[in-house]
Amino acid sequence: MLKNKLKDYKIILASGSPRRQQFFKDLDLDFEIRLKEIEEVYPPELKAHEITDYLAVLKASAFENELDKNELLVTSDTIVWHEGKALGKPKDKENAFEILKSLSNATHEVITSVCFKTSKKIEVIHEVTKVTFTDLSDEAIAYYLENYKPYDKAGSYGIQEWIGFIGVSRIEGSYANVMGMPTDKVYEYLSKL
Repeated sequence: MLKNKLKDYKIILASGSPRRQQFFKDLDLDFEIRLKEIEEVYPPELKAHEITDYLAVLKASAFENELDKNELLVTSDTIVWHEGKALGKPKDKENAFEILKSLSNATHEVITSVCFKTSKKIEVIHEVTKVTFTDLSDEAIAYYLENYKPYDKAGSYGIQEWIGFIGVSRIEGSYANVMGMPTDKVYEYLSKL
């Protein structure tokens, strides 16, 4: 449905995330992947969605003056926001354990920003989903880290994996957003082009 509407656009997804690439396939979009190494550093005064908005735009800015007039670049960034701090990808196994321990028996926010850039303009949307974990035992956390190795995921977990099945007691908002992209909002944005 959307594919026909976007036939005049060449969509470029600037993401190495297998989950985001799968979302675009599942949305039945024709797209190509273009990657650039970006140092994901943001000003320390930024909070919550300001961080993901900034990083999504930073990733898009790497393609400045490189887009043809029919090309639409899509970049995004996801963080876990908990107790006034941004939790990105864990540094190592110990850090992943600490992060999951801090999320245990608590509610956090998963925030994703998506940036759409053409040769003429740039727009950003974001989504916030609240996720509540049950009380996670040390054994459950250790088992998850050993068997699923979620070191490429913000907040050290994938909701679609074992830990999500046994540990998530409540979710408010977009499930797909917790996996890394608010597909309903992306679809809505692309539908209006």
